[in-house]
Amino acid sequence: MFDPNSRYNDVEDATLTVADPESGSPRTVVYKRRRFVPPAEDFTTLVEHTVQEGDRLDRIAAGYLGEGTQSWRICDANQAMHPEELTQEPGRRVTIATPNR
Repeated sequence: MFDPNSRYNDVEDATLTVADPESGSPRTVVYKRRRFVPPAEDFTTLVEHTVQEGDRLDRIAAGYLGEGTQSWRICDANQAMHPEELTQEPGRRVTIATPNR
């Protein structure tokens, strides 16, 4: 269902049985469980990037991780819930890391 590089690929599926609104018959809904950001100690730092004016997180990810869609990995490593905050302030140091799993 998700791309193998997606942050949700390894998240466990769950099911819920609900009544179909039209027929009243039970139907099963499959969904992904909630994904929690791993704690900072679960990462190994590769390098720190100093944000420059005009930097974009997808371009930083492409440069260090080889693919812009992996910017979520940088968010996880920096415990960022709002990705845009990582590149708003030039001079900020952003950790580029890999998970320890």
